[in-house]
Amino acid sequence: MMPLTLGLGGVRRHACAAVADRHDVLSVCEQERITRVRGAGYNGTGLPDEAVDAALASVGAARSDVTMCAVAEEVAAELPWPTERFNHHHAHACAAYLTSPFQSAAILVCDHEPPGVSVWVGNGPDVQRIDWPWTGPSISALYTECARLFGFTATGGDQMFEALARLMMSDPDDRLPVIFSTDGAAIEEQPDWRSIVKELLASPRVTAKARVAAAVQRQIERLAVEVLARIQTATERSVVCLGGSLFYHSSINTAVRQSGLFERVFVPANPGNAGLSVGAAMRASQLAPRRVSAFLGPSYDPDAIKATLDNCKLRYDWVEEGAAIRTAVKHLTQGRLVGWFEGRMEWGPRALGARSILASPFHPHVLENLNRFLKRREEWRGYAVSVLDEALSTHFSGPAEAPFMECDYRPKDAGAFRWALPSPCAAIRVQTVGADSPPRYRELVRAFGEVTGVPCVMNTSFNGFHEPIVCTPRDAVRVFYGSGLDVLLLDRFELTK
Repeated sequence: MMPLTLGLGGVRRHACAAVADRHDVLSVCEQERITRVRGAGYNGTGLPDEAVDAALASVGAARSDVTMCAVAEEVAAELPWPTERFNHHHAHACAAYLTSPFQSAAILVCDHEPPGVSVWVGNGPDVQRIDWPWTGPSISALYTECARLFGFTATGGDQMFEALARLMMSDPDDRLPVIFSTDGAAIEEQPDWRSIVKELLASPRVTAKARVAAAVQRQIERLAVEVLARIQTATERSVVCLGGSLFYHSSINTAVRQSGLFERVFVPANPGNAGLSVGAAMRASQLAPRRVSAFLGPSYDPDAIKATLDNCKLRYDWVEEGAAIRTAVKHLTQGRLVGWFEGRMEWGPRALGARSILASPFHPHVLENLNRFLKRREEWRGYAVSVLDEALSTHFSGPAEAPFMECDYRPKDAGAFRWALPSPCAAIRVQTVGADSPPRYRELVRAFGEVTGVPCVMNTSFNGFHEPIVCTPRDAVRVFYGSGLDVLLLDRFELTK
């Protein structure tokens, strides 16, 4: 076997292992997907052992096949391989640039980790930092502080704040004055901005709070765009890659893409801590930039799935290829929730059609079914959709593509999507389903479009309450029987309640 490099990232949270050889990234697996502990970090051994073994097993390898380890953060334990260590921001920059289709690019990293903001330039396989002084809190830290001001203090609060803002994205509160600005080297805050925001939040109505959230977020978007405008001037690059936790936020990514500052903007499949493992592995392997699939996790063949179902003493049907898609379409058009399990697992933060829960965006009770009976979320929460890439511009206004569900859009016919929108002013996150998506999932979306006229399905992560996305067939079965799901399609095995 060709010598393998093991990349590691996410020491404290979102630990991940990536395996690369001299030609490509071969597998990626997050620790939480195996241990079922959300956001799991390293074990006491100094390794995310379960993720390491799963990533290696995915390519038929073992620890003895690893010849080098690339670590994105400090690890106290001695590792059993020759080890190359990378700065946190350096690994973010590598993950953003080396997984892109660009051979040269400017790179911006915005993260909670010091220095908060850093700027890099990629040329071929090399990623070099350029001098970019930044003082004070990062844009990521400001985003988190705003989320807390709105009462979202638990893990995932940033995402809750963004979801609230997305509810009224086209109608932000125009009473909010300019409270944030930047000279490209720091955030300038109006001294009393917190009290201004709190005063605007006096109304108990969700839509009123959402309008304030949308206004605050709009100003944070402008901060990111202003920093990038200065980066474009300084680097004279026509394309940019974005890394770090700030770019989990589809609102930020959308603002950057629609700013027109760069001809092309790339956000990796996972811009956060799990992506560090991929960036470190690629840099240590001296790989040139290339598109890296979002589907590099463990997979399970029909024999393995059947063994799980038989072991659980479950009744199921084995259907031919086309029948599985027809079955899914039939249930979706009838308003049922479908668990979809296909091929290699996604390694990014969002379900992209390998481990997804699907619903029809055109069914009157879709949000109630998802929020109340499945996810146990607030009634104002919205969900993403998957749309065939060639149909995107017909049905949505927004960036040209979003293969990793990384941008927000507005439906051109809001009436057609009225059941999927928690508010007429809401934006919706979109995944464009193209040639790099799981093949059966692409055919499912196409088939759904042939029946409904719009090749678009609602897509949310296949997981239980406060759990990571499922990895194994056994995980999927447990969530199916413990949740409001109606149908489960494990490859071509069909289970119904």
